[in-house]
Amino acid sequence: MASELRVNTLKDAAGNNSVGMSYVAEGSAKAWVTFDGTASGATVRDSFNVASTDDDGTGLYGVNFSSAMSTANYSSVCNRASFAGTTAGGANACTVTAGSITKLQAYDSNGILGDRDNITAHVLGDLA
Repeated sequence: MASELRVNTLKDAAGNNSVGMSYVAEGSAKAWVTFDGTASGATVRDSFNVASTDDDGTGLYGVNFSSAMSTANYSSVCNRASFAGTTAGGANACTVTAGSITKLQAYDSNGILGDRDNITAHVLGDLA
């Protein structure tokens, strides 16, 4: 039998530091993933609300959600550690494409797409 807890505000044990439930529900990550983009098929190390990842080409990946977002108007933040075997710097870009997927692009410090061995993505927004 399922149970339900209904509250408006959470407080710490001393009754201080309160936070409204809307901040908890709306401000929590709705999906996150860490994966190896150099492995076959962009191998997932760990995740929450992620069904799979796609290797869409050199430096291009897709993250497919288990439970879709309500719209494509959500925030996706991504990061990478390095090219495989190096510590080369660079930037990543996340592109929100639909309520059920986000696309990632991994660049080196010269702006060239490349596979990464440690990629993370975090998604904030409203679930469907």
